[in-house]
Amino acid sequence: MSALTWITVVSLVSLAAWLWLLLAQGFFWRTDVRLPRRTPPAQWPAVAVVVPARDEAEVLPSSLPSLLAQDYPGRAEIFLVDDGSTDGTGELARALADAHGGLPLTVDAPGEPGPGWTGKLWAVRHGMALARARTDAEFLLLTDADIAHAPDSLRELVAAAVSGGLDMVSQMARLRVATFWERLVVPAFVYFFAQLYPFRRVNRPGARTAAAAGGCVLLRREAAERAGVPDSIRQAVIDDVALSRAVQRSGGRIWLGLADRVDSVRPYPRLAQLWRMVSRSAYAQLLHSPLLLAGTVAGLAVVYLVPPVAVVAGAVTGDVVALAAGAGAWAVMTGTYLPMLRYYGQPLWLAPLLPFTALLYLLMTVDSAVQHHRGRGAAWKGRTYTRPEAAP
Repeated sequence: MSALTWITVVSLVSLAAWLWLLLAQGFFWRTDVRLPRRTPPAQWPAVAVVVPARDEAEVLPSSLPSLLAQDYPGRAEIFLVDDGSTDGTGELARALADAHGGLPLTVDAPGEPGPGWTGKLWAVRHGMALARARTDAEFLLLTDADIAHAPDSLRELVAAAVSGGLDMVSQMARLRVATFWERLVVPAFVYFFAQLYPFRRVNRPGARTAAAAGGCVLLRREAAERAGVPDSIRQAVIDDVALSRAVQRSGGRIWLGLADRVDSVRPYPRLAQLWRMVSRSAYAQLLHSPLLLAGTVAGLAVVYLVPPVAVVAGAVTGDVVALAAGAGAWAVMTGTYLPMLRYYGQPLWLAPLLPFTALLYLLMTVDSAVQHHRGRGAAWKGRTYTRPEAAP
């Protein structure tokens, strides 16, 4: 075939892929999956809030007071686990609790992670152990140190779990979008995540798709014990998805949606910071498989990069079919991205730029594989996690 024919064929494949994504991928592009209808329980269960924190002094003043100020009708207590911080995270947390009051706060440190553990899950394990020893909490709220909660966040999460008979309720926190690079990359991050794990499929009873957003996870203590977490997922770099799968496999009902009252306050003002956020776990998402990496790169190229290339090539060469197919695929892509931009309050002119953002994600994914093969693995906050060893 000539080069022109290949462009025509690939542009038609891209258009077909986008029509399938539009209609058959769980309506991933819709942003109306929010907390289900909530009926306040007759008796509010006790909750233990577990916050793993490593070098979080920069964000704690914007996040921890929101947890301390939770307007929760039942008993709730916060356990902040200082995971080897060197910036005074633990001392700052105690000072914030003294200044703001509110829910009781315990700050403790577990020491260096045990063999085969990632740091965050080691901290979560320690926090859950503290909660078991000091409370009779029926629910655990696992929330990151950079997550700020509206005063009614915990109440709404618990009401949703109790009234819906759910074992795990997770909300994708609204990430910070302030700088140019955040506007270009962050909404697309959530868009791609929803495309990979359509929320409606996750929330369907008996679903095979499992996912969660690690920044805000409400988990029944009984479900955690039944699933053997976090011990059963101790090596997971993508801990939220691993957690959801463990809960689902053990018979638990899970729910995932977008947040209205939960926000990340962590800034990513430069592209390099966003690059590290994505690349540290991208290759782990592909199970450290060169074959999956090659397939992902090819898929991203066909789905996201071919449409604008086909439009330009078709216009230059007069290939009407390539031009029309590329334009159609690009239009569907743009249209499915608009709801996410509206959710983030961003200008809609960013939507046609999604192919460029997808190219950045493609390069981040390749870089993630390169760093792994150089022995750097998933490097984050001074720790490097290599490929998990196979279970004996």
